[in-house]
Amino acid sequence: MKKALRIGLAALAVATVGTASAIFNTAYTSEDYAAMPFVQTAVLKQGATGGEVKEVQRRLKQWGYYNGAVDGIYGKGTVEAVKKFQKKNGLTADGIAGIETYRALGMNDSVKVLEGNNGNSGSNSNYTNSDLYMLAKCIYAEARGESYTGQVAVGAVILNRVASSSFPNTISGVIYQKGAFTAVSDGQINLEPDRTAMNAASDAMNGWDPTYGCLYYYNPAVATSSWIFGRQTVTTIGKHVFAI
Repeated sequence: MKKALRIGLAALAVATVGTASAIFNTAYTSEDYAAMPFVQTAVLKQGATGGEVKEVQRRLKQWGYYNGAVDGIYGKGTVEAVKKFQKKNGLTADGIAGIETYRALGMNDSVKVLEGNNGNSGSNSNYTNSDLYMLAKCIYAEARGESYTGQVAVGAVILNRVASSSFPNTISGVIYQKGAFTAVSDGQINLEPDRTAMNAASDAMNGWDPTYGCLYYYNPAVATSSWIFGRQTVTTIGKHVFAI
């Protein structure tokens, strides 16, 4: 009964991210997901909030362009600081942090997100574009042969670990935890993620969790750890078994 209730509540939570048909209709392509209304822009302007804003503020403050608080709120002070920085670097001084401003700031992962995702990022404001890019890299390395849902599921497991007190509390910490992912040990984590992996990372960050809260996944055809087979299975997507 408890398991059924947990899965039911998780499914209800998933439905709040977008329409139920958008979430579960497998006819959708990655491009369809990128165009859905919950996708947010990665270009920052006045009124934006979140970790990406904090990183812009931190760099501007370090270089003497910004004197305000690094609070993740893209207010008038941040706009003016960005304008000063843009003017100094020969950019259009519009106070909007887009791809050229990111490049000048040295925020290379943000540049890659904008280049690879046509300016759209579905990432939750609690995460930065660096987080999104890192998550996409792991998804691509671990699950590029899986269905789109299967790729989102791998991203969801990583984010579930971030939220769990039993694992590191950052995406990079979870991914690079010793022995956690085969893709790290064999070097595939260094592959460049494709657009599908980027979109899957965005959807996972926006709350789509096809695993219903799982912390583990494995391919039973190649898994060698007897410990993982003892975990409680919640669902199977493609070649991966997802467990708690």
